[in-house]
Amino acid sequence: MSESTERSRNKIEEAKDKVIGAIAETMDLYGVTPAAANLYATMYFKDQMTLDEMRTELEMSKPSMSTSVRKLQEIKMVKKTFTRGSRKHTYIAEKNFFRSFMGFYCEMWEREVKMNMEAIEESQEEFIDIIKDPASTADVVAEAKQFYDQLEDSKAYYHWLDDLVESIRSGRIFEFLPKDQPD
Repeated sequence: MSESTERSRNKIEEAKDKVIGAIAETMDLYGVTPAAANLYATMYFKDQMTLDEMRTELEMSKPSMSTSVRKLQEIKMVKKTFTRGSRKHTYIAEKNFFRSFMGFYCEMWEREVKMNMEAIEESQEEFIDIIKDPASTADVVAEAKQFYDQLEDSKAYYHWLDDLVESIRSGRIFEFLPKDQPD
């Protein structure tokens, strides 16, 4: 290999390392450990990897690597693939950031909406019971009404968030925020 080719290959590796470092550093947004982040970032530049290749490349322990792969699969950043004629499973990193962003955040936002709307509905029923209870004093009724109304106002956010998720899942969001925008 010529010196020029080797210099070029080194520059390629340096450029990849910059991106790998940046991806790994920002993966905490997805709730992954630094080990899982490094694994995903490394896999981003690979076609596919076996568990053994991952362990060798990243010098990770088997338990840490298995945990990292499982977490990345849960958040749909890594998929298990099948290679005909091979007994070993291979894994491939999701390279479409739109898909990974949409999948991850939509799931988190749907969870937020579901949990909070259920809590709001249950709490509002309790406030209504207090408001309707003839034994409740005027002060207690006023406080229950205030909290009921406060929760009612908060529903607007959860309905908006639900609509945002639907616009992302349907792709309508790209009508307002196109994927390809000029720099």
